[in-house]
Amino acid sequence: MNADFLVVGGGIVGISIAREFRRRHPDCSVALIEKESEVGRHASGRNSGVLHAGFYYSADSLKARFTRQGNLALTKYCEEKHLPLNKCGKLVVAQSASELPALDELLRRAAANGVPLQDITEAEARRIEPRVRTHQRALFSPSTSSVDPVRVVQAMKDDATREGVAIHTGVAFVGKTKSGVRTSAGDWQAGFVVNAAGLYADRVARDFGFSEEYRVLPFKGLYLYSDEPAGALKTNVYPVPDLRNPFLGVHFTVTADGRAKIGPTAIPAFWREQYRLLENFKVGEFFEIAARDLGLLFFAGFDFKRLALTELAKYSKRKMVSLAGALVSDVNLADYRRWGKAGIRAQLYDIKKRKLEMDFVLQGDKRSMHVLNAVSPGFTCALPFAAYVCEEIEKA
Repeated sequence: MNADFLVVGGGIVGISIAREFRRRHPDCSVALIEKESEVGRHASGRNSGVLHAGFYYSADSLKARFTRQGNLALTKYCEEKHLPLNKCGKLVVAQSASELPALDELLRRAAANGVPLQDITEAEARRIEPRVRTHQRALFSPSTSSVDPVRVVQAMKDDATREGVAIHTGVAFVGKTKSGVRTSAGDWQAGFVVNAAGLYADRVARDFGFSEEYRVLPFKGLYLYSDEPAGALKTNVYPVPDLRNPFLGVHFTVTADGRAKIGPTAIPAFWREQYRLLENFKVGEFFEIAARDLGLLFFAGFDFKRLALTELAKYSKRKMVSLAGALVSDVNLADYRRWGKAGIRAQLYDIKKRKLEMDFVLQGDKRSMHVLNAVSPGFTCALPFAAYVCEEIEKA
């Protein structure tokens, strides 16, 4: 099996990179391998479905640029493909006067990033969402929207196939060879390899001599779904974030079909695909990740202990509903009985500096490129990020 360009990983990032390379180099053969029986089975099909606007991130970050561009590109894509798109916007609310300076910081970042963000009064916020709770002011993001991530990824797979990308599902990466990669279905000869393996990106990269200072830490995200009818909540409602933390806290998401859910959690997982109890249990991963998490309790450059204890408490539906009730009125435990399918965030950790990486991270050479950190909002950023990856490959 041969390909000029081989992508490992069939999430939205891998598919977008394959499509972008095919567009730039139509005379080259492009193939993609995915270990599952279908694409988008992990983070790409299990995320919130929110198309973020791009006002959380400092202007010098890749995330700021790609989120703004990606929001526009994916919005256009969904409109052209007639995919579900809920242009419901987002409110960011303050719970006390102490959080108002953080709203001002978000406004500064939005202006620097060229992202529309409105500073509104409490009364104006209630006109957008009558049930919202905020202290004096709020921010409204008109360009935030919601999509069905599974349908988006499937549409992109169909487009990739029509465009000439050979997609091989049920084919797992096993290791590197002198001239390509070894897979569960045999060896591939590849002119260039792109690693977009998500939760296993660091493992694949180490086979090529990269990711020596990085390891992926898995964090489990859970959402509680409301039994209220569609339209019970008009817009997404988020708390003021701690900008030192990659997680945005419990919030309300309005899905593409107008239903509400609260979450997500960011619970440390003990192996990479620990979606439920002992599902996908791998003893080697368990000991590796448990040891790393234990070390983080004492030596991390951030308060991992507080993060872990705070997030573990969110396994309680009552706790989740209580946190959400600070943002919106009339939030009743009886309406939130159903957990959605879990997602696992592949969060990159610098083992030398003992810190979580907050931005995209690439490493590579003239034979391979490794997407080590396609951190949230990676789904929103996928299209412009894919162009950036291809530009970096062309430079190499």
